[in-house]
Amino acid sequence: MTEVSDRLRGRAILVMGRAGLDLYPAPAGTKIEDATSFTAGLGGSAGNIAAALALGGVETAMLSCVSDDAVGRFTRKELTRRGIGTEHVRTVGGEARNTLALSESVLLGHETVVYRNGAADFEMAAADVDAVDFNRFGGMVTAGTVLAAEPARSAALSGFERARAAGCLCILDVDYRPYSWPSAEEAARVLSQAAAASDVIVGNDDEFGFMAGAYDKGFAKAQELAAEGRLVIYKMGERGAITLQGDAQIETPVFAVETLKPVGAGDAFLGTMLAALVAGVPLDDAVRRGAAAAAVVVTRPGCAIALPSPEELDAFIAQRS
Repeated sequence: MTEVSDRLRGRAILVMGRAGLDLYPAPAGTKIEDATSFTAGLGGSAGNIAAALALGGVETAMLSCVSDDAVGRFTRKELTRRGIGTEHVRTVGGEARNTLALSESVLLGHETVVYRNGAADFEMAAADVDAVDFNRFGGMVTAGTVLAAEPARSAALSGFERARAAGCLCILDVDYRPYSWPSAEEAARVLSQAAAASDVIVGNDDEFGFMAGAYDKGFAKAQELAAEGRLVIYKMGERGAITLQGDAQIETPVFAVETLKPVGAGDAFLGTMLAALVAGVPLDDAVRRGAAAAAVVVTRPGCAIALPSPEELDAFIAQRS
């Protein structure tokens, strides 16, 4: 399992997918329909992963499209403010709109409402990918939502090919969101295609089961992908995660916390884990840092705005060692 660590150590990371605007009813515990004020933050699965990477000290760039309006400008400014490169973020006009999500900081009866019609990130085209110098990056993270529609799907799949040709690791966050896809059958086919082209695959038990065609076959699917030489991280919610490659397996438990809301953990896990690998942390410890970041995020309102700093993460792990 050391090859992935060696190839990422000290390298920049490219994140491909959606970034947008998240709104959180304030104060925590307020339902959307009862809110009179909201806190704004960077959102979108890829945006959150990029934020975690940059917070961890990694040179990070975003590959995406944003809308030519105030929400698109907000998204671009937030990426820049967090130190995330936007040279490969293209502004698109017309009716394209950035994803907008309203998400409650409550556990019981939690609701997240996502507006994703005419999503700007689906406008990413082959020319956007062709403009990237993949030799600059040690890894490319792809959040699976960008594969849900054309032209972004074809552009992203070509990005896998160009990245691998340059020796850049392809890291897939399965990130299956049914509302983004025309059908479950199409999603299973395309996500399986992307997984076959990836070096590292991260997903939860439901997502692997979905790709396998039956939810009780998810772990077998993860084992199959790992047996082919890929690094696979199989997340199981409160039961922790299993890291697999070949015949080797590492089990990582969750950190027990008082959960405020159920969203944001997956993005925090992946971005923080990768940041640790870039810093030269051994894989098992990097996965543990990812698990710790996930635990912290679910105790705070928001997603990107809830990410712990490296110092906060060190203190959290030390308290629970």
